[in-house]
Amino acid sequence: MDIERRNNVTVTGNPRGRAVVLAHGFGCDQNMWRLTVPALAEDYRVVMFDYVGAGRSDLSAFSEGRYASLDGYARDVVEVCEALDLRDAVFVGHSVSAMIGVLAAGTAPERIGALVMVAPSPRYIDDAGYRGGFSAADIDELLESLESNYLGWSAAMAPMIMGNPDRPELGEELTNSFCATDPDMARVFARTTFLSDSRDDLKAVTVPTLILECTQDVIAPREVGAFVHRTITGSELVTLDATGHCPHLSAPEATNGAITDFLARLR
Repeated sequence: MDIERRNNVTVTGNPRGRAVVLAHGFGCDQNMWRLTVPALAEDYRVVMFDYVGAGRSDLSAFSEGRYASLDGYARDVVEVCEALDLRDAVFVGHSVSAMIGVLAAGTAPERIGALVMVAPSPRYIDDAGYRGGFSAADIDELLESLESNYLGWSAAMAPMIMGNPDRPELGEELTNSFCATDPDMARVFARTTFLSDSRDDLKAVTVPTLILECTQDVIAPREVGAFVHRTITGSELVTLDATGHCPHLSAPEATNGAITDFLARLR
């Protein structure tokens, strides 16, 4: 299979620079990184793609069996890296993609040499001694609502996830992105995302890691950022002057500045 076509891979920036792979979150596609690319393009080889089921990916390649776990999405990442023969790339993952990047780096350590986690969460459901931000009942209700009326769910949830009510155009963009996703494929990705538990996977991370969190985020509260930081030895935690779950859209200058500063310090 043509992996680059399957995942709608695009490559831009400096062909001689270190590869930086930008990976989108649930209900999104690579277009969500359009405000980040200009900050990277001069010095880095920028790689973007759509997970199967999102954006302009090849929807015929979708398999519920494969994508019912984060490992299936991590295989997408590894296969894209292999197709482009990327070595020591920096993987920038938004939301659930941060955990997908952890799995991909563990599977193919020669391909991924550093991680940037944008609003990550290894587990969304509260547990003993752990606050993920949602009860099990909350997640059950969220998934039931999504499955019964995906477009209505998208219109209600996207502005809340974006978290910038004074800038309604941002919420509208995320709503439109959600609504452009095939509902059946979104249902699978949503279950995979919101029911996953990647806390133990964090302990195996050995590459340089930057964690970016926002001051307020209903999807990934600051307790989660602190947990990820504690669990990944040697990681850096930066709290952006931003609100919501998508700082690369709502606060691109702060987000890009933190990413480029981290990249400049990598060797």
